[in-house]
Amino acid sequence: MMSFFFDHKGPLLVEFLERGTTINAQRYQATLQNLKRAIKSKRPGMLSNGVILLHDNARPHTANAVKTTLQQFRWETLEHPPYSPDLSPCEFHVFGPLKQAIRGHRFTMDDKVCDWVQSWIRQQPTSFFKDGIDRLVSQWDKCANSFGDYF
Repeated sequence: MMSFFFDHKGPLLVEFLERGTTINAQRYQATLQNLKRAIKSKRPGMLSNGVILLHDNARPHTANAVKTTLQQFRWETLEHPPYSPDLSPCEFHVFGPLKQAIRGHRFTMDDKVCDWVQSWIRQQPTSFFKDGIDRLVSQWDKCANSFGDYF
């Protein structure tokens, strides 16, 4: 399983979990700590300017321990319904092209897949990630206009 975070300038964190790993509140807190370190490293000043995190309302994301962590970080969250791929830039913008690009490749080991995915992400121009963030507004509008139904 892969957790992926990006902003309008590009990737912030790509995290691969071992096969069979479940994301629970504790695991998600560790991911958020890793994301905070990545932001500090890749976007100096962003932590003090304010971070807006978009994540759904899946149970690990709404656990009290995670809410406390986000409050301690002073991060604002944009929440949306659990497992709503229409509202996640990773789902509607990144994973489709990634699936297309990886189609036909054969890997004998999980780490080779991870390496390939990391390489693909690095090859994407900044405009790719900016477009994904920009599309978020229209995706939210579509959702509102369809009264929350899938589109």
